[in-house]
Amino acid sequence: MAIDFTLTPEQKVIQEAAREFARDVLRPVVREADEEPDPLRAFNLTKPAYREAVERGIAFSMLPRQYGGGGMSNVDFVIAAEEICAVDPGFATTILVNGLGLMPVWYYGTEEQKERFISRATSDSSGEFIVGYAASEPPGSPGGTANFDAPAVNGAGMSVTATLDGDEYVVNGREYWPCNVGGWDDQGADLNLVVVRTDREAGGTHGLSALMVERGTPGVTYASISTSGRRLAPNCEIVFDQARVPAANLIEGTRGNGDLLIDRNFAWSGPVAGIAAVGVARAAYEAALDWAKTYTAGGPRPIIEYEHPGYVLGDVATRIEAARYSCWKGAHHIDEHDHHGELVGAMNKVLCTEMLFDRVYKCMQVVGVNSVDRKHLFERYLREASILPLYDAGNFGMQRRRIHGVMAHSSFDPRAVMDNRAVDFDKSMEGIDTIPTPRAETTGPSCGRDPGRPPGHRRGGREASSQGSGGGPGCPTPPRLPGVVPSGRPPFELRVREGGVAPVPARDAPARPVVDQDQSSRVGAPQVEDLPARALRTPFHEDHRPVGRRRDPARGRHRLVGPGRTAPRACPAAPRP
Repeated sequence: MAIDFTLTPEQKVIQEAAREFARDVLRPVVREADEEPDPLRAFNLTKPAYREAVERGIAFSMLPRQYGGGGMSNVDFVIAAEEICAVDPGFATTILVNGLGLMPVWYYGTEEQKERFISRATSDSSGEFIVGYAASEPPGSPGGTANFDAPAVNGAGMSVTATLDGDEYVVNGREYWPCNVGGWDDQGADLNLVVVRTDREAGGTHGLSALMVERGTPGVTYASISTSGRRLAPNCEIVFDQARVPAANLIEGTRGNGDLLIDRNFAWSGPVAGIAAVGVARAAYEAALDWAKTYTAGGPRPIIEYEHPGYVLGDVATRIEAARYSCWKGAHHIDEHDHHGELVGAMNKVLCTEMLFDRVYKCMQVVGVNSVDRKHLFERYLREASILPLYDAGNFGMQRRRIHGVMAHSSFDPRAVMDNRAVDFDKSMEGIDTIPTPRAETTGPSCGRDPGRPPGHRRGGREASSQGSGGGPGCPTPPRLPGVVPSGRPPFELRVREGGVAPVPARDAPARPVVDQDQSSRVGAPQVEDLPARALRTPFHEDHRPVGRRRDPARGRHRLVGPGRTAPRACPAAPRP
């Protein structure tokens, strides 16, 4: 695609075909399905539309023609996806996940696996063949999807295990949130691509592989999950209990590199998730614009003719256009670079889903209280928009981490995307934010360093100073605040008394400004970790007046006892009860 945002005649045909399908086939079933409380029944209400999507070549349009797919480029797929997402992004997700489950077979599978899995899906005559993709762990799991790339040992990241036993893998563990995996009856999709840990001794990004689990595999159970948004996308929990899967079902090119499969999958889906936000925001914008052009609010003319509604809707339209072109650019980049776009895919997802969630709410503000009437669909638009930043690899848990990892790498060229050059991605760019910077320890009375730690030990990415001001060699130098002059003696001594720690001025201590009320956080203050528990009660405890302020009964005033404080003006003594 040259820099010409006019769609080609072929792309206009694709766009119009998708718009017609969404309007005539999908829209009639969406409202009833969305209001159905049972998630599995809601999904089944879309089955006629899914059959029609298969018949029209939409359901597997992203797969290569060589194996029976539509051979659609990513740009064309994004153009079609916007039309479907404007009616329901949940149904569009069902189509998308067919690709997330089978595209890795095309990327990494053997020729035999491509014929066995991709061609099988595209040649099925029932019109109900569906594929799932599972790479997300349940709440409370040791790692979970958001931390699948944590560079740690056992217990971090993906925890579903697959142990080779002869010519089969024995699979155990749970996956949570994956889409399509339960199929139409919670008995399993026809095929499920599951990311598993094939090396149990490895952790984080190491030892992961992709395994194709077929419907009817013993030891696998499914349970639908009810969600607030994307209700027509069937989310499930999967439990593997000694499930046996043929070793031939391991996608060969993913062996030990399942993490890179996850990254590549979500790079491909980034512009699609972004265009889903465009579709939802477009639907809300068009509804709000129609409202503003006809509603007068009791005035002499429609509210669109007033400044505030007009400006708000103008801003909404501007952002929708900008987001759409960003997604086209991202999809084009992925087309040009062998379906790799780990950076631009994440950028698309973050930018569009977060920016357009707010635009949907702005549309509701234009309509006012009437927007919460469910017959106007704004509440559904808001539900759909709210889930997009959290879904398809959450923006904070995964997408921003990927952007950060690429940008922080020494090889990163900030102009590469602008010049349409490839941006490499590898394991060294994963996990950049997964290990928190440790806090300084305070185990010793004079220094934050563990007595057993050698001087100069690196802590939190910074070399400890050998000229620490508060203790022996190797103690880190505390940060100096503006206006605070360091001295050889702390500003307060701590005396332990029953009921709390009472700060009193140090003898001959020079006056110093007060940093804050928490005396233990002052620069150079002694550590109090070794004091008895009863001595560590807050200075504001009921039997202790606030730190630094004491009543002087003889003079009928309060005086401030901290160094550098000035006494307030005298006030009359209040009678005690």
